[in-house]
Amino acid sequence: MSNPNDINSSQKPSRWVIKIGSALLTDNGQGLAVKALDHWVEQIAALKSVGHEVVLVSSGAVAEGVKRLGLTQRPDSLHQIQAAAAVGQAGLIQAYEARFKKFDLTTAQILLVHEDLSSRTRYLNARQTLQSLLDYGVIPIVNENDTVATDELRFGDNDTLAGQVVNLVDADTLLILTDQQGVFTDDPRSNPDASLITEVDVHDSSLDQAAKDGSGTLGRGGMTTKIKAARLAARSGASTIIANGLEDNIICRLANNESLGTKLSNKRKAIAPRKQWLSGSLSVKGLLTLDAGAVEVLTRSGSSLLPVGVSEVNGVFRRGELVSCVDQNNKEIARGLVNYNSDEAAKIAGQASEQLADILGYGGDQEIIHRDNLVVL
Repeated sequence: MSNPNDINSSQKPSRWVIKIGSALLTDNGQGLAVKALDHWVEQIAALKSVGHEVVLVSSGAVAEGVKRLGLTQRPDSLHQIQAAAAVGQAGLIQAYEARFKKFDLTTAQILLVHEDLSSRTRYLNARQTLQSLLDYGVIPIVNENDTVATDELRFGDNDTLAGQVVNLVDADTLLILTDQQGVFTDDPRSNPDASLITEVDVHDSSLDQAAKDGSGTLGRGGMTTKIKAARLAARSGASTIIANGLEDNIICRLANNESLGTKLSNKRKAIAPRKQWLSGSLSVKGLLTLDAGAVEVLTRSGSSLLPVGVSEVNGVFRRGELVSCVDQNNKEIARGLVNYNSDEAAKIAGQASEQLADILGYGGDQEIIHRDNLVVL
């Protein structure tokens, strides 16, 4: 009888980002789910043994810290949550390191806040570090740095972080392990007729309705954040699988192309790395509302954004900062690095480019956002 963890070695080696959520890792708040952890580590080792590369995005630090501190529930205050994260992160990494060592695999701890990825320099540093670790054969274990993150510095959930990591390392597949079977046509907790979606294009608008839900007490993400993470990952060309992490040999079976969970396939080509960074950055400083003509031009041709297409300017921003471009219904269409500060942008909004010098009193860029600094979403 063959080993259930055997993986077809004839497949081309690929790069995986695997995200494991708090609900799976913490055994419903009773500390780390050690048996499940053993099982996942064994499967990841099997992936590595046939040449695949793996980056692990792991939740669980705060929940593990809550257990170690003897608390009955997750605290409410920021400093108590950060203290729990500091205690729990040590235990979480220790647990991974000990288990991977059994397979002669080396791990590394990477802790990030979104400011690390909003800064272009720090983004490139993180990208180069992760690439170096993979070149060394190391398994990077990534988590949000909850010990220092405030609401302004958060990714918000590790699903979003996982999508960012896919872009950082140019992964082929994002695997999100959760306590649900995948994405359903409706919330199965309230609709017994809801059915599992086995495969769908990640950009299909039907997913927005299917993914509406809440989240558990141990984690911050729900199915909606997983869909957003999958779309973020798609910008670097990756497909995403959302599956039940408690399913027997789930990772190995998926690596052998068994149909499990929900596959969010991606048929679009990867966008340029610089535009991946722009699309994933969370530090949006302002909002430009576009008229219908500008929306049409941007979405069809990817041209630069001219002032004449801007109908309204909101927020306070400086030249070179990131702004979001929305249509008349406030739907985000694009984002990019603006050539003017917010006061200047407000003055030239709706005006033809040849009039800018007269309006501003000096000659500036014809574009309010140049196409090289603009990414259509």
